[in-house]
Amino acid sequence: MRPIARFIALGAALFGGIVASQAPELTQQYRQRIGGALDELRVLVEAFDQQAGSNALDREKALGIYAASAEPFLKEQGETMRDTIIRYETLKAQEENLASAAPILQPFVLVRDADGAVLGNAWRDFIPAVPISLPGLTWAGIGFAAGWVLTGLAAFLSRGAYRLGAGRRYRLLH
Repeated sequence: MRPIARFIALGAALFGGIVASQAPELTQQYRQRIGGALDELRVLVEAFDQQAGSNALDREKALGIYAASAEPFLKEQGETMRDTIIRYETLKAQEENLASAAPILQPFVLVRDADGAVLGNAWRDFIPAVPISLPGLTWAGIGFAAGWVLTGLAAFLSRGAYRLGAGRRYRLLH
């Protein structure tokens, strides 16, 4: 590799390492947001369940009463509560999936199961961090290697295309 190409490859590798090293930090900030959302949703769901129970109803029967109401306002309230319960259960499952995954694999779990609203807010407020944890350093190494390999591949392909074009020009001239 020529010195300038090595410099470009090193720059791309460093950039890849820096970017990839942030995956565990984004995941950690996402988990914090899920925790906050779950705390708030838990209050609402538990209050609903408690009110239903004090009226000798389970959750589904109470939601059924809302759904069967002739009053549009009560029907909408029931739909809102059902959506709240579903969101609570979905976020709770995501939190459990993230907690049960090995720290180095948590970014993959995040990509697979991310809640769009929570991830969007986490990204909006994301603050990069210096990776001193094993997952952060591992992801930095993966990003560094990926940047190096991709730059090398791009250089290889561009040399091949240049050589192919130069050969055609030579044949056309002779």
